[in-house]
Amino acid sequence: MEQLDEQARAGARDDGAVAIRPELPHQADDGAAHRTAGAAGIYLEVQRSPAFQEVRRRYRRFAFPATLAFLLWYLAYVIAATAAPGLMARPVAGAVNVAMIAGLAQFLTTFLLTWAYARHARLRRDRAALELRWDTQEMTRGAGQW
Repeated sequence: MEQLDEQARAGARDDGAVAIRPELPHQADDGAAHRTAGAAGIYLEVQRSPAFQEVRRRYRRFAFPATLAFLLWYLAYVIAATAAPGLMARPVAGAVNVAMIAGLAQFLTTFLLTWAYARHARLRRDRAALELRWDTQEMTRGAGQW
């Protein structure tokens, strides 16, 4: 029972994704004055918060490997086109050769990567980022800066 309560507080969802409930510094020390004056201080506070760092970590864990994989795939295509013209010119079906198939696969992987990124953002980051945004706006309104 305690585990279910913990999951509910942590924002566990049916699809296996876990929403991050922002724990911002202003929430931890209710009513304490901000160390840095104005909206700039609030944004620095949010940037240092564990919730913001988690959103960034989740973004980096997807974006860096995906970018590297796509870049390597693109470079492999370019290198194969220049270093192995015989391979790329090999016919597959009629006038369609390996180079054409690989070139079309570049477009396909672009769309696939876009879909994967949008799905990852929707399942792993959007809810937490939106909560951070709302909390930040409330903090700036409360500081008279909004």
